[in-house]
Amino acid sequence: MKQQTLVLVKPDGVQRGLIGEILSRFERVGLTIVACRMVWADKDLTKEHYHEHVDKDFYQGLENLLTLGPVLALVLEGPEAIPVVRKMVGATEPKSAAPGTIRGDYALVSYDYADSKGIAFKNLVHASDSPESAEYEIHLWFDEEDLHSYDALHQDHTHE
Repeated sequence: MKQQTLVLVKPDGVQRGLIGEILSRFERVGLTIVACRMVWADKDLTKEHYHEHVDKDFYQGLENLLTLGPVLALVLEGPEAIPVVRKMVGATEPKSAAPGTIRGDYALVSYDYADSKGIAFKNLVHASDSPESAEYEIHLWFDEEDLHSYDALHQDHTHE
């Protein structure tokens, strides 16, 4: 089943120069980038994106991080893109993320460390966690005309 999912390379990933590495991982597995743009998120966009967390204690850290600098927002498409991307990204807490995942290879902050320092929890990327959240988030960050679905050459098995 072909799906679309939203991925955000958060300001910590952008500022560390990891955009190319992160994108190449998604492309190597066969996902297609169907939309991409750099955005400096403001507090209103952050509140809409993380609407289910606004009243939680950790929300301010989410807002602080997402508004810290530019975000690379992208829509990836492919068979079962949502669970594939979630697996590639790794556990939300980098300390718990498996080696080989984006967070497991490039981030190390734990919840406890971030809380003890009063800093934003840096985990490099956001990835939609369900078809419903993907649809909501994609349309929050992109207009319909921004999405360019296409078949990549490696996906076409009908021609030589």
